[in-house]
Amino acid sequence: MTTVTTEPVNWTPLQKAAFRFFMLLFLLYIFFNPNGVLPYTDNLFEYYIKPFHSLIPWLAKHALHMAKPITIFTNGSGDTTYDYLIILFITVLSAIGALIWSITGRNTKNYNKLLYWLTVVVRYYVAITMITYGSVKIIKLQFPFPGFGRLVEPLGNMSPMGLAWNYMGYSTGFNYFTGIAEFSCGVLLFFRKTTTLGAILGLVVTGNIMAINYCFDVPVKLLATALVVMCMFILIRDARRLINFFFLNKDALPSNLSPHRFKTKWKNIVLTVVKYALVIYVVFGDMISAVQAGATYGDHAKKPPLYGLYQVDTFVKNKDTLPPLTTDTTRWSKFMTSYEGSAATKMMNDSMKYYSLKVDTVKHTITANTYADTVHKFHLKYAFQKPDIMTLSGTWKKDSVYIRLHKLDPKNFLLLKRGFHWVNEFPFNR
Repeated sequence: MTTVTTEPVNWTPLQKAAFRFFMLLFLLYIFFNPNGVLPYTDNLFEYYIKPFHSLIPWLAKHALHMAKPITIFTNGSGDTTYDYLIILFITVLSAIGALIWSITGRNTKNYNKLLYWLTVVVRYYVAITMITYGSVKIIKLQFPFPGFGRLVEPLGNMSPMGLAWNYMGYSTGFNYFTGIAEFSCGVLLFFRKTTTLGAILGLVVTGNIMAINYCFDVPVKLLATALVVMCMFILIRDARRLINFFFLNKDALPSNLSPHRFKTKWKNIVLTVVKYALVIYVVFGDMISAVQAGATYGDHAKKPPLYGLYQVDTFVKNKDTLPPLTTDTTRWSKFMTSYEGSAATKMMNDSMKYYSLKVDTVKHTITANTYADTVHKFHLKYAFQKPDIMTLSGTWKKDSVYIRLHKLDPKNFLLLKRGFHWVNEFPFNR
């Protein structure tokens, strides 16, 4: 008979206090950041989060006496002032709740069963999040290949996050590598026997995500940090075993993988069915959604009309031909469209301007506007004198323009034509 680690009958006061705090903290964090881990939770989240959009700004003003009102909530950034205040809010609630719980439950010997179920909740939260992250890397949606605008943009003009996004977006293979690691971590965390391996892999993967977010100013720092802490929490039960194995060269007893079951058989059957239904839904649902989105938005999606990178040869504004002076902030140097519904112009002084673009391929017209102003539209007609020669004419802002452009071959960029080499006689670092 193989001896396994046993669950302690009596917890120390510090262990019980720490558990109470972290149980409340994790559950509240998941409540405020469901992250789409369960079907339709996003719709439910939008409903129950609204009162907190009033409560948190009120507390910020009257309790914390913050000078600026809170008007921006979680959006593409998960690191808004509101998000940090939510962390403070749930930390204070957890501390107060743990104190009350410690007073009312001081005679409790242990929380072995609660620890088991809390671990299940946390590892499922991390698992589903990792599978979602992994899916959009394997299908290469999160980090698209650098568009024409990025290829002609000076490196120094990029934000740290933009640099990280293009670094990741350049390599399909690296996306596969990181995506498969994240996806595998998620799958391993779904099952008791592979939880420890999944949490170790998760700690490495989420640690890398956290490092990128901190070092490249990516505004998902709070979620990444929470995932790291959750992976460490999952490993707590195996801490002594892992320390013995990796550091002390001692025997590591097998982990106690005995599940905590209900006394009623039908409840256990329902629980098992729900578990596997959820696993199948997440694993296949996320991948199917990613594949479908990839067909529309991925690197191999259908190219938009006028797709390409164009060099401006002639730029006539109000019947006046503008010379290509590098100090000119109105003359275009390049025109480019990489993705459906968007375009960019590079000005002579290397600045970039981005536009929402609508192309009518029947009337051969372009309608554009800046993202900041959707009311004022610019209207141009386009024509191809040759397959690689295009002209644009019409009204841009309040000026009449005539623009002649020729299409460039993006394969001439060193970044795109260098490729992969098994053998390098000398480092090719340009």
